Amino acid sequence: MAITDWPEDERPREKLFKRGSAALSDAELLAIFLGSGVRGRSAVDVARDLLGTWGGLQGLLDADRRRLMTAPGIGLARYALLQAALELGRRYLESRLDRGPVMDSPEATARYLSSRLRSRPREVFACLFLDNRHRLIAYEELFMGTLDGASVHPREVVKRVLEHNAAAVILAHNHPSGVAEPSRADEAITRRLKAALDLVDIRLLDHFVVGDGAPVSFAQRGLL
Repeated sequence: MAITDWPEDERPREKLFKRGSAALSDAELLAIFLGSGVRGRSAVDVARDLLGTWGGLQGLLDADRRRLMTAPGIGLARYALLQAALELGRRYLESRLDRGPVMDSPEATARYLSSRLRSRPREVFACLFLDNRHRLIAYEELFMGTLDGASVHPREVVKRVLEHNAAAVILAHNHPSGVAEPSRADEAITRRLKAALDLVDIRLLDHFVVGDGAPVSFAQRGLL
């Protein structure tokens, strides 16, 4: 049965207009994005199949391009639209950070860092450089590693802080394993970086570890 034959209050688009996008399931939101299904299957059916094949929304959006483009209902054009939608979401989060004090909304900072780092196959160490009002100056990925870790050099972090004329820093790195629990090595490098930043009177506000779930904050754990 086509979606147009469904009761009006069950159609994803009408449901969104009436109740808001948060009321829709992942499959319903994806069905609106797809716009149409394939022969004998509605857009919602196709969306459910896609989510089932890739184990949910994260797996689908992180999927390899060549494999995803062969899936029924995707193809080159819709793959490009998916990537554009993801990038719009990242830029939206970045613009919110750019407009407001970062530490007034640690949840927004965590969401932004998660969108940047969660799906990376190797460990990446990044910095948010902030002004004296804790507004974002720049986001930079400074060190890349293997699945086992990244080599972080405090001197390079301090150099970039001074070049940006930043007053404060938020550190972040991902755990490709998906487990966001800080390791002893994470705690050790954070102490080294804090000591190096203290020498040039730069505040280290937080260090986030990004995994599959909610990022872990060193500040909230009392590790700074």
